[in-house]
Amino acid sequence: MVSRNQVGMAARSSSSNSSPVVLDDIPFEPNVHKLMQRLRIKDGTRYLDRLMGLLEEAHTIARPRAMYVPVYIDSRDEESVVIGDVALRSRILRVNLEGVHRVFPFAVTAGNELHQWMRAQDDLLLRYYAEVIGETALRTASSTAKRHVTEQHGLGSSSTMSPGSLNDWPIEEQRPLFSLLGNPEEAIGLRLTDGLMMIPSQSVSGIRFPTETTFESCQLCRRERCPSRRAPYDEGLYERRYSGASLGTSVS
Repeated sequence: MVSRNQVGMAARSSSSNSSPVVLDDIPFEPNVHKLMQRLRIKDGTRYLDRLMGLLEEAHTIARPRAMYVPVYIDSRDEESVVIGDVALRSRILRVNLEGVHRVFPFAVTAGNELHQWMRAQDDLLLRYYAEVIGETALRTASSTAKRHVTEQHGLGSSSTMSPGSLNDWPIEEQRPLFSLLGNPEEAIGLRLTDGLMMIPSQSVSGIRFPTETTFESCQLCRRERCPSRRAPYDEGLYERRYSGASLGTSVS
């Protein structure tokens, strides 16, 4: 394990319930053994030496960050939901939020520091190692944000959806989602390009919501051999849960 003095995780927010919460001092302590397994690196090899050198560099510069906003649902129709005066158009999201009153739009990132460091690697093998280290930092930011929401807001069991993960909620929905977040570039150094790409590239945005039924977008995705798959494809799920759902049209 690469060592570093533990630092406190800073969370900034105002007294308003819908003000952004920013987590900008997240400790990054990558697990060397898990990275070795992921990269298929064995003890005593020169590849391990190269990995350890990269980890020392990354550990010095890494600043994974996260932000989220507690927002109440304003209204709904059959194919969309209005959250904080912003309309999000997705039937699947709409059905998943049936009976839900408050949600948590979020963004997490490995940080610009690792993004630039990764891009500076000239050796293809080292760049691949750096990308995996960046993915580890992103997971650290994601788990930290989830834990903070759960502990501070009593969220309990929850799931997430992200624009672009399903055809039903296309990547164009990043724009209204970012408007809910406020100014992610100022808060955590994350910006959305005109082409709807997030910079730094190792970033994730979406909505976390309470649920009694486990949901993963992967359950509705037919893509095979996806390295990010978290659940198997469920062929009948859309018909069972989403196509004929009877929905209310107001917030109770």
